[in-house]
Amino acid sequence: MRKFTKLTITGALLISASISSLAQDITPENRYLQLRDQMEKTENVKEQKSILTQMGETGTFQAMAYTANWMTNRRLRKTAAQVTKKIAMAHPEYNGINYRLLLKTAQAVLSEKEEREIEDFLGGLSKDEEGFVSIFNGTNLNGWKGLVQNPIARAKMTGEELAKAQEKADQVMREDWKVEDGMLTYVGHGYDNICTVNQYADFEMLVDWKLDPAGKEPDAGVYLRGTPQVQIWDIARVNVGAQVGSGGLYNNQKNRSTPLEVADNKLGEWNTFYIRMVGDKVTVKLNGKLVVDNVVMENYWDRKQPIFPREQIEMQAHGSRTWFRDIYVREIK
Repeated sequence: MRKFTKLTITGALLISASISSLAQDITPENRYLQLRDQMEKTENVKEQKSILTQMGETGTFQAMAYTANWMTNRRLRKTAAQVTKKIAMAHPEYNGINYRLLLKTAQAVLSEKEEREIEDFLGGLSKDEEGFVSIFNGTNLNGWKGLVQNPIARAKMTGEELAKAQEKADQVMREDWKVEDGMLTYVGHGYDNICTVNQYADFEMLVDWKLDPAGKEPDAGVYLRGTPQVQIWDIARVNVGAQVGSGGLYNNQKNRSTPLEVADNKLGEWNTFYIRMVGDKVTVKLNGKLVVDNVVMENYWDRKQPIFPREQIEMQAHGSRTWFRDIYVREIK
């Protein structure tokens, strides 16, 4: 786990007060983000247990995955295991390889009664469901590559041409993208994308993101099937129309390009996307609020063609430092 900054007694009391005063009407996703921020600012075991317990009330996949990490902590492992069990068993729709592994890990920590409950629960789940799979390991850039032009241009390249172009693109990518403190971090100065090695057809995606409040014109996005993009930006940039909020399908011309509402958190704070793409239609939730409702995503590279049936996912950034973390994909088959 990360090293914590020691707090004064006053600081700890402020954190505790902040936790207890969280509004009841905020989304589970935003509640999780706030609780995680508090968790990473305190070393007080009592407060940490309280925070993890409150995470269990959010019921989010991210809360389950994050809490499970604390099962390696001697002082917190039982609380973490109980919260992991609570979220998992309340949400069988999260079933997948990682989900079942987390429950198995919790079994080793909990009582015999709880262990049997988990065993019985697991017995009723499909063992074939892959579920949400992490595509960023928080340690290195395995599974990622640099950007070579666009899908149409790549398809016209010979194998040799593509290999040479990919080698050069990977070099650029490694200069502009780093892994810092478990986060996928853009540190470059121009426009650059980091791309998944794997390609995806229909899928659901979870990803947290944050923009640098000290950056120049913060701007980023998520390319779906190699195509721009689910927009991320500083909503104060009214000169470029950013006041509409993040999450929209920015490059659409015929179909709606703007989000249904502004759901961004304060610049410099974490945000989280849920993205679903089936066929050519995209749904996006930003911080738990619906901002794109089953909208056709247009093919930016050739508007006469429909969106590509299968392609890579890309994280894009320019203008300032950008951070991504906890990137999960569930393929819909």
